[in-house]
Amino acid sequence: MRKVFVSLACLWALHAVAGDLPPVVAQALKGAGIPQAATAVWVREVDVATPLLAVNARVALNPASTMKLLTTFAALDLLGPAYVWKTEAFASGTLSDGVLTGDLHLRGGGDPRLTHDQFGRLLRQIRARGIREIRGDLVLDRSAFAANGTDPARFDAQPMRPYNVAPDALLLNFKAVTLQLIPDAAQQTVMVGMEPAPSNLDLINKLTLGNGNGCGEWRERLRADVFGHGPTTRLVLTGVFPASCGEQRWNIAVQDHPAFMLGVFQQLWAELGGTLAGGVRDGAVPAEARPVGVLPSPTLGEVVRDINKFSNNVMARQLFLTLGMEAGRRPASAEDGDAAIRAWLNARGIALPELVLENGSGLSRRERISAEGLGRVLQAAWKSAVMPELMASLPVTATDGTMKKRLKQNGVAGQAHIKTGSLEGVRSLAGYVLDKGGRRWIVVFFVNHAHAGAAQAAQDALLQWVYERGGA
Repeated sequence: MRKVFVSLACLWALHAVAGDLPPVVAQALKGAGIPQAATAVWVREVDVATPLLAVNARVALNPASTMKLLTTFAALDLLGPAYVWKTEAFASGTLSDGVLTGDLHLRGGGDPRLTHDQFGRLLRQIRARGIREIRGDLVLDRSAFAANGTDPARFDAQPMRPYNVAPDALLLNFKAVTLQLIPDAAQQTVMVGMEPAPSNLDLINKLTLGNGNGCGEWRERLRADVFGHGPTTRLVLTGVFPASCGEQRWNIAVQDHPAFMLGVFQQLWAELGGTLAGGVRDGAVPAEARPVGVLPSPTLGEVVRDINKFSNNVMARQLFLTLGMEAGRRPASAEDGDAAIRAWLNARGIALPELVLENGSGLSRRERISAEGLGRVLQAAWKSAVMPELMASLPVTATDGTMKKRLKQNGVAGQAHIKTGSLEGVRSLAGYVLDKGGRRWIVVFFVNHAHAGAAQAAQDALLQWVYERGGA
């Protein structure tokens, strides 16, 4: 099957529409040391059949995070913007005078945005049901998603980076803590706060304060080490933090999903005056268990906005599995998410023979799509009932999200909704540009090259060039 796929993709690429890059774009690529053969560009007015520009447009390339456009459009179209996930709580055993002689069960539905604060709301519901002391275990029903045994270090050897967190049916706070680094010049120390503060995570602060004037890549000067895999985990921070950096936030993922859930539960439950005698384990909710709380997620429309504005990989992977789950597959795997999107593409008549999906987020070395293929997805989105929700989720040039700092002094500032993508050796953008004459254009630009990190000037030049088409 693999050989057949590659042959078909290569044959399709031979029939790509020829074209020349605008001189300003070609010059910027040349200055960056990027050959045109390592790029793919597709530009088309939303209501016109023929593309204005198509360069290597049918060649399958790594799109990085612009793949999120396919996943989020499919989800909006299949599930609807008002779709919500549910996290449910159940009690088994007997309850008397605030004492639950039994277990508390939490069943996850795959909520991508179950934050620390939201989780606290669920625990307050449980507390309001009269439960104070739990003499059994905290039992996690994570069966909506298939178990994920992926090594978090596999992608880039950075297992503590939150973007490498694996999906989970009971994903809590992206499985990450936020460290607040506060330099104290008077004491010549660095204070560290942590939220959430799992009860089973000991933070050991060995940071020293630097007095240099530069801040720069301050995270590269720090190190986090994890010790212990028993009841308590130790997180040891070492390195020099420059005083000139001021207060900074450092998001870090340390524990596995069950340990993190237990630690945060114990922290919040204690704050509510509750106690838990047992530990944590996985298990299905018993048929006789009674509901004691339910927490709906924000709507899919809100979740998609977070995914695309801020390129949240973990949320995108949760959504990818949700598509498989809602297609009837439980526990849902990545293969089920892939199958759900392909079935949807077929139903919509969008042929993407070059498409390769791994997790739907673009955080992948395997995922592939062509510039024309993604452009046709955006064309279908433009004509769909969920166009307003998808459009509103995209970063606006020079305004917000991942485009906030780009093109501030250009005419296209505020006139384009653009999703970006970035991996080592990959830079991409895709979205919609409103030109100065009031016409809307679909723009896709992929770069797959060792010098891709220098491609921003060329990609920004293309957006400005399309914007100026309104004066042509």
